[in-house]
Amino acid sequence: MKYNFEEIEKRWQDKWEREKSFAVADDADSPRYYALEMFPYPSGRIHMGHVRNYSIGDVIARFKRMKGFSVLHPMGWDAFGLPAENAAIKHGIHPAAWTMDNIDYMRKQLRRLGLSYDWDREIATCHPDYYRHEQLFFIQMLKKGLAYRKRTKVNWCESCHTVLANEQVEEGCCWRCDNEVQAREIDGWFFRITDYAEELLEGCDTLSGWPEKVLVMQRNWIGKSEGAEIVFDVKDRDGLSITVFTTRPDTLMGATFMSISPEHPVAMELAEGTGQEDEVKAFIDKFKREKARKEYGDTEKEGVFSGSYAVHPVTGDVIPIYLANFVLMEYGTGAVMAVPAHDQRDFEFASRYNLPVKLVIKPDADVDGFDVNNLEAAWEGTGHLVNSGEFDGLFNEKAKKEITAWLEKQGRGRSRVTYRLRDWGISRQRFWGAPIPVVHCEKCGVVPVREGDLPVVLPVDAVPDSAGRSPLPQLESFWRTRCPSCGGDARRETDTMDTFVESSWYFARYICPRDDKPLDKEKVDRWLPVDQYIGGIEHAILHLLYSRFFTRALRDLGWLSADEPFKNLLTQGMVLKDGSKMSKSKGNVVDPSDMIKAYGADTVRLFILFAAPPERDLEWSDKGVEGAHRFLQRLWRTVTENREHIVSASPFDSGMHSQLPDDLKKLRMKTHSTISRVTKDIDKRFHFNTAISAIMELMNEVGAVLKGAVPEGEEAPVLDDTAWSVVREALEHTLIMLNPIVPHITEELWHILGHEDDLWAVEWPEADAVAMKSDTVKIVVQVNGKVRANIMVDAGADQEAAQAAALDDANVKRHLEGKQIRKVIYVPGRLLNIVAG
Repeated sequence: MKYNFEEIEKRWQDKWEREKSFAVADDADSPRYYALEMFPYPSGRIHMGHVRNYSIGDVIARFKRMKGFSVLHPMGWDAFGLPAENAAIKHGIHPAAWTMDNIDYMRKQLRRLGLSYDWDREIATCHPDYYRHEQLFFIQMLKKGLAYRKRTKVNWCESCHTVLANEQVEEGCCWRCDNEVQAREIDGWFFRITDYAEELLEGCDTLSGWPEKVLVMQRNWIGKSEGAEIVFDVKDRDGLSITVFTTRPDTLMGATFMSISPEHPVAMELAEGTGQEDEVKAFIDKFKREKARKEYGDTEKEGVFSGSYAVHPVTGDVIPIYLANFVLMEYGTGAVMAVPAHDQRDFEFASRYNLPVKLVIKPDADVDGFDVNNLEAAWEGTGHLVNSGEFDGLFNEKAKKEITAWLEKQGRGRSRVTYRLRDWGISRQRFWGAPIPVVHCEKCGVVPVREGDLPVVLPVDAVPDSAGRSPLPQLESFWRTRCPSCGGDARRETDTMDTFVESSWYFARYICPRDDKPLDKEKVDRWLPVDQYIGGIEHAILHLLYSRFFTRALRDLGWLSADEPFKNLLTQGMVLKDGSKMSKSKGNVVDPSDMIKAYGADTVRLFILFAAPPERDLEWSDKGVEGAHRFLQRLWRTVTENREHIVSASPFDSGMHSQLPDDLKKLRMKTHSTISRVTKDIDKRFHFNTAISAIMELMNEVGAVLKGAVPEGEEAPVLDDTAWSVVREALEHTLIMLNPIVPHITEELWHILGHEDDLWAVEWPEADAVAMKSDTVKIVVQVNGKVRANIMVDAGADQEAAQAAALDDANVKRHLEGKQIRKVIYVPGRLLNIVAG
């Protein structure tokens, strides 16, 4: 029988689709498990990164089904976004047509991989039946104060003709097109994610199933800082003051200048009438051009004197105010008191601009290189206060509280907690997105659309112009409407929502994808949070943080009960070729369809799961693919060439294990130790590569038994019924363990062996503890601490028996020749050390 993978895979895929094999009932009595991979953007074709992501998820979903769980494993499409618009412009086709054509093509590709999805739950976020619910959420968030509109400085990408959230700016460039981002003032819509900053931060501590590097990234992005706000008056500017935020109020007496952001609202006002106007304006303009929203350490520290001075709130000293490029309006108040003796950044700035340095915290012990009269670097450690008036002698941690309390009494400051996190700007000036469901009325202002009038449908007769600008502001048939409140003329909002809004709740919609209401709380509470979520590390902040916020918002709106969307997270590595990420520009792309056509889906799945642990990058190897295919061919031949003997053999009676000859005991031990290892590797560690390696080793043991049973001059093995029963057990368990990884060939071979039930629904095996227990154990023999032999002894051998076996070993004898044994150290079942001299 030939291994015709194309025919086999198509037959099983058709059967699964016809019988809806992987559809899951919401009211199933068995324990539930929700397995989910991040859904794809329908770009046109799946790539090897998709194959890896979805193969990992499919192994987990299939394994859990075999372990007795009702598994929810859905698939859908993150269908709004810029690529569809750009393709529409390039090819002269409507974004909707381009998107739906791609979905049809990619769905066929995913089916060809044999992924066990419940396709009845498929969703596409560009469909009005999806985004009408999102529009309802927006209206409810607007009424609750979680959505609002304001004029603000935003990140503008001229290439994409749209606003970007802070999280979508990477090193000063657009996350999608990599063009430089500009600052621009514009009216826009925001979600008040900052209301959940503390809860999102605390929630990180509950996510024990997430990679620590993702949690670190989220904690850093939320950026909690505890400190004080302190008010400094501006000298000779009646009524003008500047509030700074500091995490080190204990160093207040050491402030020798102030640094403010070039974007601070009083930046130019401070320069007026001082003669510094031109220099300050030039610095502000330069900052705007070069603004990159980087971490402080990523840019050279530069500044300019504003021309004005601040008055120290305690000492009354006058200190200069500088504009500094490392101070951001997005953090704190956009102004900081500079203490160069105790902040290295301020120290470097003071050194560059020849500003004074005043020590106010002295370390308690001698510190190498520390000279109170000649500081070579800032002292950022602990100590007791000096040069601080009434606060002298206080330990600096205690001084933080006492100085803050003093400021509060004087009305010059207060304790404050700040966050780096800023509200999520969701307005996009592009066409292909969900319309924001509000109207603008001259009489009533901003008015939400009536819930009964949802959805506000994106018009299918509109297309972006050649420059990518949205047609909605010029499309009168779309924007002209009536005010839901007064009935007068009104203009519909023409911004669309950020596409990350759609992906922030899709995992909940899968649970009730055809319901008329957005979410069925009872159903959703049965399934959420997702038990295992799988996707790339590049989504650590954007998608994952937004989803955590949106889940909490929906909870507070009464739609669900979960606090977190995803209980466990696996971030898989990239697929590389020739050491680089696959890309068309590098000419190193491997098309999954070509590989499936040449080798079959099972081979592609096997290679992609075997080549590396899922969290690490995977280097593509044509030889590795060929090796995976050879293994499947060997599995096929082993089963089909011995089919008659295997089918006719009786199922092995485990009670007969002790009566087996050694070679068959060894095979049964290998079978059941493999079951134990593979179960742990898949269920606990997701180390599919080592699970596959263990199964390959088991196949080698089966091959050795069969080869050893071939009489001289014959081709087929000759075994008795008991031996064939042990071989049957090994091969059938091999098929079961391989089924989540290579489902098509294993289903085919399972039925070739005479089984009528589908393999995917067979119960996962339990390892036989008796079979795994060896009659003999390997003992390491040392002579004077150096390994000289490995010997096999009975599992219960005492020291006398182990020593006799060791002394019978030729190499041990050689190293003891002419020596007297002085001492023997024996660790039963592990080690025998002979001390001789």
